[in-house]
Amino acid sequence: MKKILILSANPKDTSPLRLGEEAREIESALQRAKNRDKFEIVSKWAVRVEDLRRALLDRKPNIVHFCGHGAGTEGLALEDNSGVTQLVSSESIANLFELFCTTVECVLLNACYSEAQAQAIR
Repeated sequence: MKKILILSANPKDTSPLRLGEEAREIESALQRAKNRDKFEIVSKWAVRVEDLRRALLDRKPNIVHFCGHGAGTEGLALEDNSGVTQLVSSESIANLFELFCTTVECVLLNACYSEAQAQAIR
């Protein structure tokens, strides 16, 4: 069974996103899919850096879908313990995903200005 990990972050100092709607659409599409029994979805909300690491370790996903904000070369916007933006650099994201290169098959970044992170992960 393939595991899809949906990670969402919308820090309180950023513009609001409809992350729940995005997760609902992914789940709905999977429910209608022919091979739906071959996938499991796990969602994590208000993701902090330590939540990201822990979810990758504990859940061992095959597919990671991040929804949130990007800040170009400055990184992806996760949350700190107060719920405000904590930018995670492309290098840090790439180093983290490199540790999971044998299990994570696909990473989808649905965030504006996230091309630098996508290139680094690739």
